[in-house]
Amino acid sequence: MFTCRSFTCFIESCDMASAPAQQPTLTVEQTRVVLSEVIQAFSVPENAARMDEARESACNDMGKMLQLVLPVATQIQQEVIKAYGFNNEGEGVLKFARLVKMYETQDPEIAAMSVKLKSLLLPPLSTPPIGGAIPAS
Repeated sequence: MFTCRSFTCFIESCDMASAPAQQPTLTVEQTRVVLSEVIQAFSVPENAARMDEARESACNDMGKMLQLVLPVATQIQQEVIKAYGFNNEGEGVLKFARLVKMYETQDPEIAAMSVKLKSLLLPPLSTPPIGGAIPAS
């Protein structure tokens, strides 16, 4: 069974498994702007509808999330970042993610926006009851 944590690990491992890390092509300030635009792109009604449809089809199943939601999210991000010189393939999104990850440790605003972006991509966590006990019927 996949968990939200394993989904995050999947995204990060794909990020690291791609081409060798290259020098960032954007400054911290530029990265803030692009990241903000990416987050805003998920609020555009057409994109929000696409994400909702993909989520509903995935039914909170992590395998289906990877098959249905991740490609839609990648397309939405690609539409924004291509204007900043990133490849219009999945590789461009991975390079941008790598750049954001690098700047997260240096800039609290980028770190906060990165958390917000991940919250748009990951399904809500369902927390088990305190104590982990299953109530008797």
